[in-house]
Amino acid sequence: MKTITRPFLTALCLCWLSATALADPTELQRWKQQASHVEIIRDNYGVPHIYGQSDADAVFGMLYAQAEDDFNRVETNYINAMGRSAEVEGEAALVRDLRMKLFIDPVAMQASYAASPAWLKKLMRAYADGLNYYLYTHPSVHPKLLTHFEPWMALCFSEGSIGGDIESIDLPQLQQFYGPAALQIVAAAKPAEQPEPGGSNGFAIAPSNSASGHALLWINPHTSFYFRPELQVVSREGLYAYGAVTWGQFFVYQGFNQHLGWMHTSGGGNVITEYLETISQGKDSTNYQYGDEQRPLKQVDITLPYKTDAGMAKRVIKVFYSHHGPIVRRAGEQWVAVRLMQEPVKALMQSYLRTKARNYAEFKHVMELRTNSSNNTVYADADGNIAYFHGNFIPKRSTNYDWTAPVEGADRGTEWQGLHTIDETITLFNPPNGWITNTNNWPFSAAGPYSPQRKNYPDYMWVLPENARGIHAQQVLGNQHDFTLDSLIRAAYDPSLPAFDVLIPALLKAFDTTPDSDALKAGLSEQIAVLRAWDHRYALDSVATSLAIYWAQDLMKQVEPQAHAHNIIKPDWQIFAFTAGHSSATEQLTSLAQASARLTADFGNWKTPWGQINRFQRLNGAIDLKYDDSKPSLPVPFTSSLWGSLAAFGASSASNTKRIYGDRGNSFVAAVEFGPRIKAKSILAGGESGDPASPHFLDQAAMYAHGEFKEVLFYPEDVKKHSERVYQPGH
Repeated sequence: MKTITRPFLTALCLCWLSATALADPTELQRWKQQASHVEIIRDNYGVPHIYGQSDADAVFGMLYAQAEDDFNRVETNYINAMGRSAEVEGEAALVRDLRMKLFIDPVAMQASYAASPAWLKKLMRAYADGLNYYLYTHPSVHPKLLTHFEPWMALCFSEGSIGGDIESIDLPQLQQFYGPAALQIVAAAKPAEQPEPGGSNGFAIAPSNSASGHALLWINPHTSFYFRPELQVVSREGLYAYGAVTWGQFFVYQGFNQHLGWMHTSGGGNVITEYLETISQGKDSTNYQYGDEQRPLKQVDITLPYKTDAGMAKRVIKVFYSHHGPIVRRAGEQWVAVRLMQEPVKALMQSYLRTKARNYAEFKHVMELRTNSSNNTVYADADGNIAYFHGNFIPKRSTNYDWTAPVEGADRGTEWQGLHTIDETITLFNPPNGWITNTNNWPFSAAGPYSPQRKNYPDYMWVLPENARGIHAQQVLGNQHDFTLDSLIRAAYDPSLPAFDVLIPALLKAFDTTPDSDALKAGLSEQIAVLRAWDHRYALDSVATSLAIYWAQDLMKQVEPQAHAHNIIKPDWQIFAFTAGHSSATEQLTSLAQASARLTADFGNWKTPWGQINRFQRLNGAIDLKYDDSKPSLPVPFTSSLWGSLAAFGASSASNTKRIYGDRGNSFVAAVEFGPRIKAKSILAGGESGDPASPHFLDQAAMYAHGEFKEVLFYPEDVKKHSERVYQPGH
């Protein structure tokens, strides 16, 4: 039942009360004292370099600096993580909030905070204090909801991955189970015609394969643009990390320190288990079968506040839990419970401690916390080691079951049996070939002929198949030697599109074997000549790139149902061979004709160079990006990673524009050399600031579009030479 809790105007006013008015004198004194121990230097690209006396001081300054750059994204991440989106967005967000609150309970998080190690509690207090001091010193900033941050909130968002395990739970099925009448759900955003695959690239180069004799690391997350800023954080207690930070977190997620570096790629093992629970109704409880016994489901009332035009209201949803986890949907007559990693304290510890590791042994020791559930890790260090960890949190399970599908919850044999140790998981350490790669693909091509062997591991230890980027990475890493920072960057921006090495020959064969009398063939001879002469490499002035991509999109759409029936889905490398082999000559040529017609309709001529179509545009600081063909934009040569482009640039949602505007792919990118002194280069999509009025809103955009990198300012003397502003928080 809908309950109005207070007038909307009152809620709005309370939300807009500035931290200045709410600040407790004792808190304020603590904030000011800690701020006096922090120095922030903004370099000539606006990148903040935060120096603190202690780790806690550095964390305080780190969150203050993030809030300066984009408080909206910081706040939004915590609103989402705590399941409070409906308090801002209204009733349509209720089911998203329910999904989060099935796992994120503020009372439990507060208890976990209270039981945390003293050093971690100190950092969590500093995290909250840095954000609160920012609000205090910026009374003109009006939060949407969170006017005061609490230390325990850091545990609601502790790992830093793109979506997290909870987001794997299907919203429509969750909404259907707990009541269509109680939980509205809006239609999902329409995906782009060929949605950009998620993922990242990580490369490690051994000293034997580098010109300097030092290890190199390629850090290339493929996220939604502006998902992470770039910064450096330093303290006298040994913290010295540089890299990408997910908005609102106090650890460098993908980056390096003076000793070593780490790059996370999404993937890993099968770490989420769905259990089919057989339900029966008891006299006073709803029960589920477990072995020979009937167990009562735990029932919990979850309160979901939400905004309405008339005021704030709330819904109370009764949810169910088996010992496996919360019930999230139905499967026939059975209910489905889901089990996933829930160790927020250990996850936060691991996320932070790896940034302070000084060598491989220390890094591996931190990995033994085993709470990174959704990522692989590519590693390199100043001692010359390179390494790879496929996954981290991997539950032990019987190999008698298919863990890609729900398993019977009543069968005691389906229980998790603890976690695999790091040494039991799929890893690599200093392979003789001198390089390691992961592109969100399987681990069995990570080091060429020295890769792990699939037969040695249970299938649940890996999930994603080979992809086109994986094939491409093996080509560029296996065929080059004596890498430098610049040659590593060139390799990672190699313009080859290996998908078309498979697709184009099938098209040419279809054309060549079609009778000359065929009317369809007669109208495509010029297009075929362009594609026959193409080297399958993207370029701004390439007509063939435009034509090939529009043709392949159309053809794959036709073949997709058949591919799914054979359990081949994007971005599986097999999708291209399947498309080439399961489409008729007529389908191949028809798709080329349709691609030509679409290019002509949208751009006036099918002979449109790729650079006129593929564009970078940033019009404002909104999280929900919008694009406009009539507004300025920049040409970008690299393509969607689907086709094997290592430098990724693509759209994840549909647009009303004719041009393609990337919103996902290369975001923060860095190349690092680990010698006696760190040498590194980096680039951001757009710029450091989310404020369109800032000079650092778009100052890296042209470099980004051209694949040009800036020098990373790692040491204080270099930072000071290129400083734009030096200040303490609050000044």
